[in-house]
Amino acid sequence: MERVNFDPFPLFRKLYHSRKREFSFQAKDKREAIQWQKRWREKLISLLGGFPDPSPTLEACILERKEFPLYMRETVVFNSREDNRVFAYLLIPRNISLPAPALICLPGHGRGVDDIVGIKEDGTLRKKPDGYMKDFALQAVTRGFVTLAMEQLGFGHRREEKAIARGARESSCNPLAGALLLLGETMIGWRVYDVRRAIDFLETRKEVDNHRIGIMGISGGGTIALFSGALEERIKVTVVSGYFCTFYHSIFSLYHCICNYVPGLLQYGEMYDVAGLIPPRALFIEAGKEDPIFPLEGVKEALNKIREIYRILEVENKLGWEIFAGKHEIQGKKSFLFLEKHLRNTPSF
Repeated sequence: MERVNFDPFPLFRKLYHSRKREFSFQAKDKREAIQWQKRWREKLISLLGGFPDPSPTLEACILERKEFPLYMRETVVFNSREDNRVFAYLLIPRNISLPAPALICLPGHGRGVDDIVGIKEDGTLRKKPDGYMKDFALQAVTRGFVTLAMEQLGFGHRREEKAIARGARESSCNPLAGALLLLGETMIGWRVYDVRRAIDFLETRKEVDNHRIGIMGISGGGTIALFSGALEERIKVTVVSGYFCTFYHSIFSLYHCICNYVPGLLQYGEMYDVAGLIPPRALFIEAGKEDPIFPLEGVKEALNKIREIYRILEVENKLGWEIFAGKHEIQGKKSFLFLEKHLRNTPSF
């Protein structure tokens, strides 16, 4: 008997290519591009499940302060939604002029926020960066940025008890993101709203220049950095590491955590269309050539598309990227130089 191939993915790829995405970038000039951004931003918020209005009071509090040679670390919590508290570390550099630019740092899957501020599982500090995230929040504070290392919903300190019992690297993404989908909401929507509330918190701090707030994330943190930069205009610079690609080459075609998925998104736009909501503000993208879950082919295709959007909007100087020899990991070389140029050295206004 002739073998029948039951693999459904050729059909799914055919469906992808047959769909005309409603908000695929087609603008011919700056005026059309700005109109496209307004309509697309409204639709994207709807696809994510919307945001609460009004927001609850922050009720921020400091749980602990610790002094280190180069910075002070505060453990802080604040309200995002009703009954949803955010855990974060606020790192304040020493020997700089305040108020200073602030950078929100978002971890990817793993141990959560402790892993980007150098805290080991036993609670002690690492002596040198480790892992695919390379303590990038510590890199930020030592470069003079007031740094908010924020725990994402479902990671680290913000997990369900069953995940905590299974170990430090076990996330709660599956039950939480699945529950939100059944409620007509999304994990990306909740995490982006947490970022919005993090900015509200930073605006209460005298150490922060409210007009110079950026965001940086790796992997699952890169996801939320990208969507937050697209939807929150108070973010002046966005750095996306280990995520920017096409949905087609990555999230659509490869195994990824359920927290990445937004129902119906590919009926309206691709990842580069989401990124197209960031300009005229600054965006930097970094990607490893050997990243197995965000393939280089898709990265290059998406870069070509976002370059065109920045060109049409006449802000090509606000876009930067680095494709480096590496896998799924943060690089942080040219990206921090980009942050220093566009966040620290840009006049506050």
